[in-house]
Amino acid sequence: MKKNFSLTEPNKKPDRVSEAVKAEVNKYLARERRKVLPKDVDYWDFDCKVGVDADSAKIIHVKEISKSIDEVAQKKVPSVYIEILVKPGYRANKRSRERGEFDDER
Repeated sequence: MKKNFSLTEPNKKPDRVSEAVKAEVNKYLARERRKVLPKDVDYWDFDCKVGVDADSAKIIHVKEISKSIDEVAQKKVPSVYIEILVKPGYRANKRSRERGEFDDER
């Protein structure tokens, strides 16, 4: 998803508009996570960027999306750019244990 969300809407408070943007982003993430995983993939991972526009968007972790939307909204700009790209994720520790690289120290 690469999208500009408007942060200004008549008849709505700015806080409610930013909450609606966060809700739409969370729905998108949940929908993508429900998709069937290919073989040998542990989970769906996301490459995320948030900013005032596409050129100034910063790379962030998926857990920081809400905080970044709030930071952009505090700047009183008319819109926020959000880019979320899905990629396959692999757990390194699980793969290493399967190959016997780690000793179980419990």
